[in-house]
Amino acid sequence: MPNKTKKDKESSKSGKVGKSGGQENSEHESSNRKASNNVPPTTQLLKGKQPGSQTPVKKDKRQSSSRFSLSNNRELQKLPAFKVMFTTSCWKHMSESLSYRDTSFKVQGFVHRAAETESAALCTCTSCVARIETSCLPVSLYTWAQAVLLEGHLSLMLACTRTASGMVLDAPSSNGPFQPVALMHFRDVPPAEQEKLFIQKLRQCCVLFDFVSDPLSDLKWKEVKRAAISEMVEYITHNRNVITEPIYPEVVHMFSVNMFRTLPPSSNPTGAEFDPEEDEPTLEAAWPHLQLVYEFLLRFLESPDFQPNIAKKYIDQKFVMQLLDLFDSEDPRERDFLKTTLHRIYGKFLGLRAYIRKHINNIFYRFIYETEHHNGIAELLEILGSIINGFALPLKEEHKIFLLKVLLPLHKVKSLSVYHPQLAYCVVQFLEKDSTLTEPTVMALLKYWPKTHSPKEVMFLNELEEILDVIEPSEFVKVMEPLFRQLAKCVSSPHFQVAERALYYWNNEYIMSLISDNAAKILPIMFPSLYRNSKTHWNKTIHGLIYNALKLFMEMNQKLFDDCTQQFRAEKSKEKAKWKEREDAWLKIENLAKSNPQFLIYVDSIGSGSPMDMETDGPLLDDVNMLKKAMTEEATQVLKDQRRERPLMRRKSELPRDICTVTALELHRRAEEMLTTHDGH
Repeated sequence: MPNKTKKDKESSKSGKVGKSGGQENSEHESSNRKASNNVPPTTQLLKGKQPGSQTPVKKDKRQSSSRFSLSNNRELQKLPAFKVMFTTSCWKHMSESLSYRDTSFKVQGFVHRAAETESAALCTCTSCVARIETSCLPVSLYTWAQAVLLEGHLSLMLACTRTASGMVLDAPSSNGPFQPVALMHFRDVPPAEQEKLFIQKLRQCCVLFDFVSDPLSDLKWKEVKRAAISEMVEYITHNRNVITEPIYPEVVHMFSVNMFRTLPPSSNPTGAEFDPEEDEPTLEAAWPHLQLVYEFLLRFLESPDFQPNIAKKYIDQKFVMQLLDLFDSEDPRERDFLKTTLHRIYGKFLGLRAYIRKHINNIFYRFIYETEHHNGIAELLEILGSIINGFALPLKEEHKIFLLKVLLPLHKVKSLSVYHPQLAYCVVQFLEKDSTLTEPTVMALLKYWPKTHSPKEVMFLNELEEILDVIEPSEFVKVMEPLFRQLAKCVSSPHFQVAERALYYWNNEYIMSLISDNAAKILPIMFPSLYRNSKTHWNKTIHGLIYNALKLFMEMNQKLFDDCTQQFRAEKSKEKAKWKEREDAWLKIENLAKSNPQFLIYVDSIGSGSPMDMETDGPLLDDVNMLKKAMTEEATQVLKDQRRERPLMRRKSELPRDICTVTALELHRRAEEMLTTHDGH
């Protein structure tokens, strides 16, 4: 067959990335890149979706991180932009008579100053919560709230206060507590007042609701918040010059209050019992609000009015660290939005790039060497795939160390199947940037090659073929011998998918051109394994693939093929002679044992037996002509079978699935799709 160079092969391959990498400061996903290989593989939302689901399984749901309520069981929460947040369960004091102790001056003075400055926000409910910014007020909120609650002046406070900028108060209902209400629409206020209204809506959306313990509570106010966020999304999407400098801290604060939370423990098992393809995720109960908040931040970052120089005062390292911590969320919808959000931040804030990469490295280190469990590895690798595309040439030493010390050890983890497409993409991108990394990369893969996990072995074979697709001939020579020794073991594997995947290499034209150029080294390594399994492998499909590989070798170099055949037959004869010698030696030992007087007693106790014949090889073909005939027939049949393009899939058990979870994930719109849809309007 004609030998093809790597460049000839690249002209016919779709999705090949050029060797010249853009500067790191450039956008990593420009619209003119349409090749499929320029885009990292997208993380799947549904793992191993099964048709024809059975009755849903009832699983113990984890506690949601959305545990705030306007009605029940409030806890003390310190929010970033609030100087003080005082909480106590003293609703019973609302019905008690006023004390005769005079604290009214404190209350009246505080409320009066709060109303004048319009920088305070007072709201009461069953838990008597007061939220306020006290940066410009001399009164201690703790002292004031303690006096109000203990001395019974709640009614006085409610009567004196008026609407403040941070929270809107509704009139008291018959049930008692005050509640937030909807603000005016942007279209109903003059342009001069829209900035103030924007800030009011952002502060109003800092109120958090309970979606877990009592999902039906505060439905009216949940809808008020949802409508407010939706309106703000439309406002910054379709209007210009609306993102002014005072808006930046309010947006970051609103996002922080709603999103940054301690993630509860996973409801799925960890360690060896964890099956990432069959253990269903637990969805976030507060997603109706969280999705809109994520969408709002993405619109904010994508707006033409957005100025990174102003935003960098608020979107800092602490913000990024908290954002990265959320990647361990079980909800794949949240991780999808986080992925897009972090990628936008990486592209717009040059000063944060090194910190983001460093923190991702730390997450990977902890995942590899400590926990072996993290929900967001695939999404983080997808981001890194775009980042690696933008690395400038020559690669920095820092980036090479990242490949060798972080990415390659990720192959050791049991849950490799969850993130392997993204990991393989990152590795191939590095090798396209710097071909000198090929040898240490291939040797590391051979070092981490799975010994007892056949599905994982198939993944390694997939990745190895992607590497061979971009390998330089000069680098191939350095790794071909250990590489094909491993392939010979895979061809002999009793797991038919492993053997099948290894034999598919002979259908790759570029790999065959590399083999043809180095046939003198490769054929002696592969021939014994191919010849031996041509008759002895239990799967007939493997027989056909082996005959196809042998036929290609024979057409490649007839003389070398004949020499390998004769050499193999000679080695088999030597093996039989050695086996005969060993058998004779054991017979001598057995005869000596029989001469022992106690031999009969020993035989009666364990039973007699004869040495087992360990020969597993089938009969050799008598000559090369018979081999040619068999190869031609089998190769023709296997080529017909290969046209069916059967995908390699792991056979999994039919497990019942949670219908609600599956439906929610199917209805989810990815962040990229959402942004593209809006941009097209």
